Amino acid sequence: MVTSAHEGMHRIFQERPEILAPVFGVLGVPLSVKATVDAVTTDVTEARPLERRVDTVLRIGPSDGEDFLLAVEAQSGRVDGKEWSWAYYIGYLQAKYGLPVLLLVVCQDRATAKWAAGPFDCGTRGWTALRTYPLVAGPDNLPVITDVRTATKNLPLAVLSALAHARSRDGDAILEAISSALQELLETDPATAKYFFDFLEVTLGKTPAGEKWKAIMSTFVSYFPGRGTVRETAYLEGKADGEARGEAKGILLVLEVRGIPVPDSVRERITTCTDLDRMDAWLERSRTVERAEDLFAEDFPSAGSGEGD
Repeated sequence: MVTSAHEGMHRIFQERPEILAPVFGVLGVPLSVKATVDAVTTDVTEARPLERRVDTVLRIGPSDGEDFLLAVEAQSGRVDGKEWSWAYYIGYLQAKYGLPVLLLVVCQDRATAKWAAGPFDCGTRGWTALRTYPLVAGPDNLPVITDVRTATKNLPLAVLSALAHARSRDGDAILEAISSALQELLETDPATAKYFFDFLEVTLGKTPAGEKWKAIMSTFVSYFPGRGTVRETAYLEGKADGEARGEAKGILLVLEVRGIPVPDSVRERITTCTDLDRMDAWLERSRTVERAEDLFAEDFPSAGSGEGD
């Protein structure tokens, strides 16, 4: 099962493409700040029995050179054979789109980052047929951002820093800096501030860093009277629309942050519901479901409950 932290480590590149330039700078790969970024389908499966899906694929259009594809993978630990999947992704994407491909692996611990850096060779009898060199972003090269001014200037990078260093002793200081930056941002861009408040709560989850973030968020009660990410969103975005519509937006936001696709039929069912108790249940499920349709799995009474159809 894909975890929220896993999703956050790669989706931030898709949802906040401005993070690419500073991350590439850390990795020593030049990239123009004005590059265009477009999401590409992540399905790299050719035959029906095979299940291969890269986390995020972006088409980068730098202003100073040719377009290329960036495949982004979040890796929480070493997985035997994963390196061959990476080689497959690169070869398949280049063959399909006719563009150069780079692979970026984002890690939360040093051991995984060291392994992911490779290089990985395919060959025999002293001959190398293929060699894979992933770019790796992790605790060793992503900056520890504990200065409020720096966090304010480059908020997406600061948030990625919080994810990469969530298990380190610097994690709390990074979150404190981000919270101060977001408090300032609430004055000028509340929508972006809300996004990052919610993004961190969803991606950090029930980890020690997640508990720290919830404690920090509790100090923002004057801004978010409902506390908790979805309640906050429902209050701020739904105050003028009514409580049910606000909660609907909160449910959809959690699914969006977690990278769960929402079919039109599901979206309509959520946005037209007026039963607040039922929406509360959907709200809780939205944090853990793997498909949007699973929100409704427990809405029907079990056999023998005595309730009618």
